[in-house]
Amino acid sequence: MKALVCNNFGDVNTLSYQEMPDPNAGSDDVLVQVRAAGVVFTDILLAEGKYQTKPALPFILGTEISGDVVAVGSNVTRFKPGDRVMSLAMNFGAFAEKIALPGWLPTRLPPNISYESGAAMMSSTATAQHALRQRADMQVGETLVVTGAAGATGSGAIQVGKAIGARVIAVCSSDEKAAFAKSQGADETINYTKEDLKKAIKERTGGRGADVVFDTVGGDVFGACARAMATNGRLLVVGFASGNLPILPVNLTLVKVYSVIGVHWLTFVRQQPELHAKNMEELLVWVEQGIINPAIDSVVPLSEGVAALKRLSSRRAMGKVVIKP
Repeated sequence: MKALVCNNFGDVNTLSYQEMPDPNAGSDDVLVQVRAAGVVFTDILLAEGKYQTKPALPFILGTEISGDVVAVGSNVTRFKPGDRVMSLAMNFGAFAEKIALPGWLPTRLPPNISYESGAAMMSSTATAQHALRQRADMQVGETLVVTGAAGATGSGAIQVGKAIGARVIAVCSSDEKAAFAKSQGADETINYTKEDLKKAIKERTGGRGADVVFDTVGGDVFGACARAMATNGRLLVVGFASGNLPILPVNLTLVKVYSVIGVHWLTFVRQQPELHAKNMEELLVWVEQGIINPAIDSVVPLSEGVAALKRLSSRRAMGKVVIKP
């Protein structure tokens, strides 16, 4: 099969589109023909050797897929050949024509939802759902500030926030991205290159501050949000798209009485698979009802996977970049 392979850690330009052996599916696994794979910043960090985990070389990149089951192990009863599924790829390998997955992991993909949407919602929208449901315990009527709001995870947070019943303020780096965030359901937007972010959040919340901040950017953006929290607020640490790890003066959390909460969807899926399954049920209901519609920036052939990764790393993408074998 063809795959996008990391043979040596480094710049994504060194990745290779090449032949690899077909995966072996064990008795507890399902073998899936990949129809679409979502691109996330984790893929870039993995290629560069900067992720928390360094897979043994060579390895196939990619962490989320949708596709068709082509074979099932002898112990698998949940699926049969021909079933449409979407899934996280816990051990990577999504940027390929086929992938073997543990039989408990995939979620059935309804026939009226496209493969592209299935791949687009896995880690991005599902991360937002887990963050706002389980980590922040977001309530109807609360104010949610979303940074990096034009990205796949940020736009997912806007949609999930509205589905829960929050008032959503989208934080972006350009007017174009702010307009996109507005199209995803944001009630208000802030272009932090034109406004002081802390002041703007305070103004748009009547001086109260944000009940929940969903931060995917880090750096100075995180710092401004940390100074614009409401009492009993929850500042969610989701990612660091800016490339800069923020430093938090912890006296702020004491004086302003708010919590800083880490969000790591992969850990959640591994440790609470039953709750993850319930989340996916809710997410699919929202999608079928039209409440959630994962935004897709572009669909790129697997042979041009490097270009897909570079589009994401350049921060030009608005919504999800999807790779198709």
